[in-house]
Amino acid sequence: MVATISGVLSAAIEEGILTVNPAARPGKFLKVGDNRDKIDFLSAEDTDLLLKATAEHLSRFHPFLMTALRTGMRQGELVALHWGDIDWHGKFVEVRQSCWQGNITTPKNGKARRVDMSDQLMAVLRSWKGHRAQEALSKGECLGDLVFPSDTGSYRDPSHIRRDLNFVLGKAKLRHVRFHDLRHTYASLLLHYGESPVYVKEQMGQHSIKVTVDTYGHLIPGANRQAVNRLDDPMWNSRESAPQTHSGKKEGSAACANPSKNLVELIGIEPTAS
Repeated sequence: MVATISGVLSAAIEEGILTVNPAARPGKFLKVGDNRDKIDFLSAEDTDLLLKATAEHLSRFHPFLMTALRTGMRQGELVALHWGDIDWHGKFVEVRQSCWQGNITTPKNGKARRVDMSDQLMAVLRSWKGHRAQEALSKGECLGDLVFPSDTGSYRDPSHIRRDLNFVLGKAKLRHVRFHDLRHTYASLLLHYGESPVYVKEQMGQHSIKVTVDTYGHLIPGANRQAVNRLDDPMWNSRESAPQTHSGKKEGSAACANPSKNLVELIGIEPTAS
């Protein structure tokens, strides 16, 4: 709405009706907030519980959920995934399109991308393909192109996906999360295990590294705190690990009996007489 008003007022300036557009900077009217306040994600332990509950109580949903948690693909990208998009030798998924309200479009950033597959995910998808092929054969049909079709062979309904997710979350005794939070879970776990934001950005298909860092930067472990120690003098670090005087004796030994002598050795200054 603000952008529309700004466009109208800009046209008024071009017509000479106004001299200033009071809505020229619509961003200041839109309180977007911090992306970090909007994301939710599951821990590695919760993810394991969720997958086990799904395999036990809703096995047909398990491959779909596993793919979401192991690739970070968006819901529409999963719905539109074809068998031809999976490279079994290269161990990656080619994300080419997305399904939005029944319409096939390009992925959100308008570009195709390759997403690496884990060994476990590849095994699950191979098994799922074999299962689907057997089902089709028993019905005298051909295996369809869609990896995760609905019961009628068409694109999955988002409402059915939400229903299935809520069901298995309940079976796993986990709190409610949105399906999109599985994408956040994927990113948070990669960062937790030490992967770089650049790799996460490429896997998730975000259009810039800024989006990745702004959204998930606060989740990066504090391992980099050790990096600042590399700036210190190596001799300082060695003294800290094994503190000794220049005489080779540990602090607190007889070498410290004459502090004036040690002062001369360390800084070359004779102490003044008291």
